[in-house]
Parts: sequence; structure tokens; C-alpha cells
Amino acid sequence: MPKRVTILLDDSVYEAVVLESIRKYGTAKKISHVINEILGQHLLRKKFDDVIKLLQKPKKVQIDEEDFFKFRRELSKRLEG
Repeated sequence: MPKRVTILLDDSVYEAVVLESIRKYGTAKKISHVINEILGQHLLRKKFDDVIKLLQKPKKVQIDEEDFFKFRRELSKRLEG
């Protein structure tokens, strides 16, 4: 459910949001949609970037493919039993 909030925008930011609203929706009355889209994209991208950083970190343990599948089989047996 949408929440009503008040935000204070710099003049240049407000102008850019209004122009984007007019460009995309043909009216300045869709400012909330534009702000939601921008914030949503930014927040999702940040989460994605956090996952990429985590995947790129040096690994604390080295394991070869055979050991991984052996571990996986043993774990499956324990979970099934």
C-alpha cells in the first residue's frame, strides 16, 4: 500500500523529475511514479552490487568440484533422513 510522505527536493532535482514525468507520462502529476521508479532502480541495483561484491571477495576455503558434490550428496542424505 502506498505511503504518503513529504520530501524536500533541490530546485534542479525537482525540475529534472518534472521534466522526466512530462516526457514519460505527458503530465507533471506523475512525479511520484518517477521518484518511485528512480529509487526502486537504485535500491535494486545496490542490492545487486552488494551480491556481486560478495561473490568477488577472496574465498576463505578452496574446494574442488568433486569434494563439493560429495559434500552435497552427504548433506542431502542427512536432510532426507
